[in-house]
Amino acid sequence: MYKLMILIEPLPDDDLLDEFWPQFLHHAEKMPGLIKEATVRIHSLMFGPYKVERVHELFFESLRDLELALASPDGQQAGQLLQSMTRGKLTLLIAEHKEDDIENIRRYQKNIEDPERVEDPVKTEEEGKE
Repeated sequence: MYKLMILIEPLPDDDLLDEFWPQFLHHAEKMPGLIKEATVRIHSLMFGPYKVERVHELFFESLRDLELALASPDGQQAGQLLQSMTRGKLTLLIAEHKEDDIENIRRYQKNIEDPERVEDPVKTEEEGKE
């Protein structure tokens, strides 16, 4: 899975961002191939020189889907609105996204701690169905 990460820096006029954010979302959410999205409002900066106020992520199945979405009319319109309402105070990143559930991570950790006990995930799932 791939995602477009939009990192928005603190702005002198947050009202402008809030005013145009719904229009941005309207176009971004109509981009072809969009699977899901997430918005994060930063609470505090714990460490580092880079200040970010908001992060918005748009998820796609493949890099090609993401590229097609950005090139679409709605992708272009969303990009223009984003540039305008942030006055260019943003960073855009394209990233490969991977995630794991804590249950699977703990299963893996148990296997590392006890190498003699190697769980077969398929067998474990089948046993759980009985």
